[in-house]
Order: sequence, then C-alpha cells, then structure tokens
Amino acid sequence: MRVAIYPGSFDPITYGHMDIIERGCGLFDKVVVAIAKSESKNPMFTLEDRINLAASIYEDNDKVEVVGFPRKLTVDLAKDYGACAIIRGLRAVSDFEYEFQLAGMNRKLNNNIETLFLMSDVENQIISSKFVKEIVKLNGDIKKFTTKSTIKALKEKYD
Repeated sequence: MRVAIYPGSFDPITYGHMDIIERGCGLFDKVVVAIAKSESKNPMFTLEDRINLAASIYEDNDKVEVVGFPRKLTVDLAKDYGACAIIRGLRAVSDFEYEFQLAGMNRKLNNNIETLFLMSDVENQIISSKFVKEIVKLNGDIKKFTTKSTIKALKEKYD
C-alpha cells in the first residue's frame, strides 16, 4: 500500500487543502492528513477542532485518514504510518523557496521518503486559511473558499 502524509496546520481547512488531498488520493492508496498543533502560529481553532472539521469532510472516504500531529519530525510521523511520501501544496512561486528548503532537510533526515509538490488548481491558488479568517472576521462571504461546516465554525468564533 502506497501511503503519503500531508502535514499542515489546516486552521481552518479550505478548498485549497481539499484539492491537494483529493489529488493525493489519485496518486496514493492512502493520504494521512496530519494536522499539526502549530502553537507558534497561534491557531484560531484547537487541534481537536481542526481534526474534527477535517475528519467530518472525509468520514466517507476510506483513502483519507485525519490525525493529530504530535511534536515530532514529519519524517518520523511518515515512518510511523509507513508513508513513502510527504505531500506539500504550492499556491505560488513564493511558497516554493521555503518548501524546497524543507524538502531538502527532510531528505537529509530520511532519504527513503520523497517530497511531492502539488500545485493547487488555478481556482484554489488564491485561497489561504489566513485570508479566509480575515474575510469572515470582516463579515465577508467565504462560500467559495471552504465548506459549510467550516464556515459555521468560523462564524461561531467571531460571534
């Protein structure tokens, strides 16, 4: 079975993330969505909330497993799940430099795990969790960026 890890903060999960997950499912037998605690990013949602939001989207998809990402190296988490690859999504050229360096470090830590860069679909390249949170904070419409359950959870945070 070919397994890939897709790590991130997913604060909150967006259609951009979902695009990468679904495309990863076309390449691998299983995609483990590893949601990091990301304390340094000061997330809006708790780790449990982010896991629940993502898991509810994929509850009927046997190819996707959503897990919390403990404080450990991504390559070690990948090894725990028997993953042969780490999926990273790219929206713009500006993402590439950081992701390239991260992939290089991961390769040095474990050269048995490949990093696969997937470009977001053109429709989703502009979407970022940061912008989604800002738009909802200002009472904007985010239907084009994320799911109904995520919109509801975001609105509850600002009410």
